[in-house]
Amino acid sequence: MAPVISFDRNRGRREIVADLQRLLQQRDSHGRPGIFTFGLPAIDGYLPQGGLSLGALHDIVPETPGDMAAAFGFIIALICRLGGTRPVLIATAPQGVSPGQIHGHGLNMIGLDPTRVILVEAEDEIQVHWVIEEALKSGVPAAIAAMTAREPDLRTSRRFHLAAEKAGLPLLLLRPDAKRRSSAAITRWRIGAAHAPRDRFGLLLGWRWRIGLERCRNGRQGEWLVEFDHGTHRFSLAAAMADPALPQGAIARFLAGRSG
Repeated sequence: MAPVISFDRNRGRREIVADLQRLLQQRDSHGRPGIFTFGLPAIDGYLPQGGLSLGALHDIVPETPGDMAAAFGFIIALICRLGGTRPVLIATAPQGVSPGQIHGHGLNMIGLDPTRVILVEAEDEIQVHWVIEEALKSGVPAAIAAMTAREPDLRTSRRFHLAAEKAGLPLLLLRPDAKRRSSAAITRWRIGAAHAPRDRFGLLLGWRWRIGLERCRNGRQGEWLVEFDHGTHRFSLAAAMADPALPQGAIARFLAGRSG
């Protein structure tokens, strides 16, 4: 598993910053594209410029409280699509939303090399916010994923988005969605778990999610049932939704049926 930075009240902020900067500098790499694509025209066609801007804040929201792990898995799949060897920073708070224990084996099962990950375990959302901004200032990570105890207010989300835009880095924020607060994020994705195919031994053949694009600046709303191959890092439409002629109403009914 990658290095873990834990906040300790006996350590000064300057010391923690030095540790974070040292890890980021050690794991620096070069070059990053400006647009992320799913590699799936059915989704990319709904997005401005055929993809998502990497220098931006993106909100990821679980469909239900029980879909927190699915939403986090979707975030990891997006990061896998970025490719490269740059470090990935994941910031969590013990009292925040949680997909469960984050461990190397689980990350590897989705397709992310755990040695690329820097996991920061903060004490509260204030410290998570601080870590986010320090990481964006460094300009080093390939992506930043964060989970906080409470939803950031609009002013905070604007600050995050501007910092991500300046750094040219994607900030993927897993939000509890308890109050549906306004956000400056350029996209908002609602994620639900879906039954995934298994082999004859009961092992997963791939990952499957119900995804809804609820908000997209200069784009369109949409909903899909997608699969993700952890070996190739490729998204595909699940068989039931692979027919582009399937009416939107039928898609909604299908997703509603799967939610049970």
